Amino acid sequence: MKTLGVAALAAVLLGTMGTALAAQPDYLDDRSTAASLVRSFYNAIDRQEYARAYTYFSDNAPEPYAQFAAGYADTASVTVATGAAVSDGAAGSVFYTLPVAIDAVSSRGTHRQFAGCYTTRLTQPADQDPPVVPMYIYKATLKPAHGNIHSLLPNCAPQ
Repeated sequence: MKTLGVAALAAVLLGTMGTALAAQPDYLDDRSTAASLVRSFYNAIDRQEYARAYTYFSDNAPEPYAQFAAGYADTASVTVATGAAVSDGAAGSVFYTLPVAIDAVSSRGTHRQFAGCYTTRLTQPADQDPPVVPMYIYKATLKPAHGNIHSLLPNCAPQ
């Protein structure tokens, strides 16, 4: 049995970590459109940055953070497809309804697909005082689905 010295072991570990880091998707945080916001959310999930993902809900999170993070703990990667957003204005806010389909891969390699509609909200920036709240996920409804994620995109009417 061959033993490795400290320097050789460090080189092996750094080489392995470098490969893992290279495979990680680039950081994305873009809240300028409904589609870019949802892609940024899933980018955070894909990178296992659950605290960042949680912030895309503003103060409108669907569940407590610990429960939210635990729900994604087995997610190894996520691919997301989005359709065209439809906007609907209401009293100082603009709501965007966006068709979304995802393919999530678990740490065991199992694929699970979901499709549904996200609603995002942007309070008119001119109507806000600091701190300005960027566009955020207002609500999301996803259901299990199966197939090519681009063909799974539902028809989402403004809500």
